[in-house]
Amino acid sequence: MSSKIGLFYGSSTCYTEMAAEKIRDCINSIHGGDLVALHNIAADPVSLMTDYQYLILGIPTWDYGELQEDWEANWDAIDDLDLSRRKVAIYGLGDQIGYPEWFQDALGYLWAKVVNIGATSVGAWPNQNYQFDQSQALTADKQFFVGLALDDENQFDLTDAYIDQWSRQILQEFGLA
Repeated sequence: MSSKIGLFYGSSTCYTEMAAEKIRDCINSIHGGDLVALHNIAADPVSLMTDYQYLILGIPTWDYGELQEDWEANWDAIDDLDLSRRKVAIYGLGDQIGYPEWFQDALGYLWAKVVNIGATSVGAWPNQNYQFDQSQALTADKQFFVGLALDDENQFDLTDAYIDQWSRQILQEFGLA
C-alpha cells in the first residue's frame, strides 16, 4: 500500500473535480509535499483504491438523491474491494435549496457502501449552516454529515474555508498531521 492518499472522484459538471483539486492542493500545502494522487473514476478503475492506505472519495448527489453516473457505473465493482485497514474520508456536493429532501444522499450511500466492506470512516462534518429537510448522509445522532458537505450552488463562498478546515481535520484523523 502506498503511504500517499488516493483521491477518487466522479464528476459530470466539473464541480466535484474542482473540489478534488482544491482538496489535493490544500493537503499538499499543509503537508508540504506531493501527498495526494487524483483519480477520476471515469478513467481509472476503482480497484486502484486498494493501492492506498488512505482514501478520499468525492461524489455529487444528482436530482432526487441519485448517484453520479461514473459512480453508478462502478457501484458493483466497489463490492469486490477489500478496504479493511483503510481509512476513508468522503466529500459530497449537493444543492440544499433545490433538492432539500435529498441533500447529500449520494454521500451517505457511498459512505455506507465503503464502511460495509471494511473501511474505517473519518471526516465527519457538522451539519450546522445548512438548510435542508432530509439527508441520507447524516450520522446516527443527526449532528454531523458522514463527510464534508459542499454546496457550490448556494454556498460557493464557503467552499474554500470548508475544504481547508476539513483537510486539516482528516490529516489529523489519518494520523498524517
